[in-house]
Amino acid sequence: MTDQTISLDILSDPICPWCYIGKANLDAALAAVADHPFVIQWHPFQLNPEMPAEGIGRRDYLESKFGGKEGAARAYAPVVERAEAAGLTINLEAMTRTPNTLDAHRLIHWAGIEHKQLPAVDALFHAYFVDGRDIGDHETLADIADGIGLDAALVLRLLASDADRDDIIKRDAKSREMGVNSVPTFIVAGKHAVPGAQPPELWQKVIGELIEQLKEPANP
Repeated sequence: MTDQTISLDILSDPICPWCYIGKANLDAALAAVADHPFVIQWHPFQLNPEMPAEGIGRRDYLESKFGGKEGAARAYAPVVERAEAAGLTINLEAMTRTPNTLDAHRLIHWAGIEHKQLPAVDALFHAYFVDGRDIGDHETLADIADGIGLDAALVLRLLASDADRDDIIKRDAKSREMGVNSVPTFIVAGKHAVPGAQPPELWQKVIGELIEQLKEPANP
C-alpha cells in the first residue's frame, strides 16, 4: 500500500441532516477499507447565513421554509428514512430551536487547531439531531468543547469575542463564489466535487479507484 495521501475537504453545516447522513455513509465506507488515503478537513457552510444570532423557534422556521407542519413532514420523510438506513437517530420532537451556526463553525475551527475536528463535528451532530440541544448557545458549545477535551473556559472567552468570525464568514462566502450552493459537498484532491449524501458503496468505489491510481508509477 502506498503511503501517499489525498485531501478530502468537506463543506458542511452541523444542522444539515443530509450532512449528518453523508458523514455516516462516508464513515461506513472508510471503516470497510483497511487503509484509505484520505486526509479529511471540515469547512464552514451555513444553510441559513441570515439567521438571527439567537436563532429562531423550530416551528417558526419550519413554517417559513416548508409552509407549515404538513410541508415539513413531507420534506423530512426521506431524511428520516435515509437516516434510519444509515443507523442514525433524528429526534425531531427534541429539536425546538433552529440556531445560527456561525459559532458552531468557530468551534469546529478551533477544534481543528487542537487536532480534534472530527470529535467536534460528531459531537455537534449528536447534540443537535439526537439531544435537540441549541448549538448556537455559548454555554452549550462550551459544554460540547469540554466533552471532547477542549478548554471550556477558553472556548467561552473566544465565543464572547469576535475571534475568527470574519474568517468563517469569508470561507463560507468563498465556497458560494466557487459555485457551492448545497451541502454536504465533498471535494476530492482539491478538484473533484462529490455533492450530496452519497451511499457507502459509491465511496468504496471511489476509494478503491484512488488507491489503484496511487499504486501506479508516475510518468517519467
